[in-house]
Amino acid sequence: MASSSHPHPTRRTLLGGVAASGAAAAAGLTLSGDAAPAWAATAASGSGPANGGKRLRTGAEVAAADDWSMLRGTKLGIFSNPTGVLPDTRHIVDDLATYEDLDIVGVFGPEHGFRGSAQAGGSEGDTMDPRTGLPVYDAYGANQDKLAQLFTKAGVETMVFDIQDVGARFYTYIWTLYNSMVVAARLGLSYVVLDRPNPIGGRADGALMTAGYTSGVGLKEIVQQHGMTVGELARFYNGEFLPEAAGSQLDLEVVKVQGWQPDSRAQEHGLPWPPPSPNMPTADTALAYVGTCFFEGTNISEGRGTTRPFELIGAPYLDYQWGDRLNARNLPGVEFREAYFVPTFSKYVDETCAGVQVHVTDQRAFHPIRTAAAMLVEATRYDEFAWRQDSWDPERPFWIDKLSGSPRLRTMIDAGADADEVVGAWADEVAAFEAQREPYLLYPGRRG
Repeated sequence: MASSSHPHPTRRTLLGGVAASGAAAAAGLTLSGDAAPAWAATAASGSGPANGGKRLRTGAEVAAADDWSMLRGTKLGIFSNPTGVLPDTRHIVDDLATYEDLDIVGVFGPEHGFRGSAQAGGSEGDTMDPRTGLPVYDAYGANQDKLAQLFTKAGVETMVFDIQDVGARFYTYIWTLYNSMVVAARLGLSYVVLDRPNPIGGRADGALMTAGYTSGVGLKEIVQQHGMTVGELARFYNGEFLPEAAGSQLDLEVVKVQGWQPDSRAQEHGLPWPPPSPNMPTADTALAYVGTCFFEGTNISEGRGTTRPFELIGAPYLDYQWGDRLNARNLPGVEFREAYFVPTFSKYVDETCAGVQVHVTDQRAFHPIRTAAAMLVEATRYDEFAWRQDSWDPERPFWIDKLSGSPRLRTMIDAGADADEVVGAWADEVAAFEAQREPYLLYPGRRG
């Protein structure tokens, strides 16, 4: 794994699943600005399944190929989950732990935990990782004050983030990224993002979050389908939000993906897909999720408790006519199969639900948010349809408002607006967001 320009560093072996101790000489390194170091500029090469014969290389693979040289001489905190893997599916923490001259002081687990054993809304708690012997801190649900306590307790000097996002505003890992960046800036820490592709491409779509409806599924004003990688989002946060939230920008480095085209989709990358969360089993799920997660805000099952969450959508009161009406709309890139399923958890446990399976037939033509809006419009034809209301937030009781960013989608549909009218309401917001994000983009070629 050693590069031609760096001597092979000393490696430790893992004995009984725990990293054996050994003497190490740390090589100093200062992380600063957005200037790409030489090791990050190497062109991708070799054969592969996508990108015109060039094999896509994640930021983690690029850094690992250089024996993680840019992480020496600093105390490392690692924010990751099961998606933080190298091409052979070895986790980066397992690899990093074998280097005697890398000082990992803590691993931080987001929702579902570092090793991914917890369901939605859960975490693994503070623990010692049995494979590496490293301390793991439970960071899910931690506010910025709590994160500051955790980072300080661990003695972090540089935070490393490597988590696969799925491209949706309400997927909580990007807000873990944001909060940890704010805290890092306040504490004067460096920050490194090991970038990964956006699995659903570079298209921006959906309504902008509004200040009155921010929550853990949308902390800041970005559109629903942001069309950015986590590295690009980190640059965006650093330029647009951190000066106000933290008082200054932070010392940020993004290790770029090599060979990624924003016009591509995850199925073309040839990368392993460890589920980013228990209900995100495939890249197909991610493509639908950015739209069909709307059904979390209704009394229709979004498919949790089935083998195809966010693709199987239904309820006991629906019937075959829902799918027929959706197919009659001739929505681009998608067909709806009449489907019946019995969830094992979440909504309608052990009840037979009628509905549809969302089949994407053309990934580039498919517009998941427009599709979901049409599905909602057709669902309101059923008298039993209702928006989910949460008693714990009486001032903002509708979950759909937090998912969509404001009451607008709900109130327009209730008033009889059709899907195209609903989608058209946020066209100007998308255009403005595309202009706002432009200075922070790292990968050219966004065509939708």
